[in-house]
Amino acid sequence: MASFQLEIVTAERIVYSEQVDLLVAPGTDGELGILPNHSPLLTTLKAGEICVEQNDERNYIAVTGGFLEVIGNKATILADTAEYADEINEERAEEAMKRAEQRVESSTSAMDLERAVAAMRRSQVRLRVARRKRTSNSTSRS
Repeated sequence: MASFQLEIVTAERIVYSEQVDLLVAPGTDGELGILPNHSPLLTTLKAGEICVEQNDERNYIAVTGGFLEVIGNKATILADTAEYADEINEERAEEAMKRAEQRVESSTSAMDLERAVAAMRRSQVRLRVARRKRTSNSTSRS
C-alpha cells in the first residue's frame, strides 16, 4: 500500500515522524482525511484527536490546535500541544475537566466563558484519547 511522510511537531519536540497510510485530523471546519498523494493543503486545526493508520494499526494523538500542511507526499502538523495516549495522566486530565466545568459555570464575562469552554474542550480531547488507549488495551487482552 502507498504511504506518505507525516511529521507532528510542537515547539518542544518532534512528536511523530513516520511513513503512514492514512491521517485523520480535526480541521476547524470538520474532520480531514489525508491519503497518499493528497492535493496541496494548508488549514488550521482545532482541539481534537489525530488518528494515524500505519500497517492496519491505528494510533491516536491528542492535539490542542495548530496547522496542517500537505505538500507533495508529506503532511506536517505544527501543533500547539500533542500527546500520545500513554503520555496522558487520566486522573490529572479528569481533575482538569472538573476545574474547567466549574469555570464554565462560574464565568462572569464572555471572555472568561470562552476561555473556560476552550479549557474544557482540551480536557475532553485528552480524556477521550487516554480512554481509547485503555479500551484498546483491555480489548486486545481479551
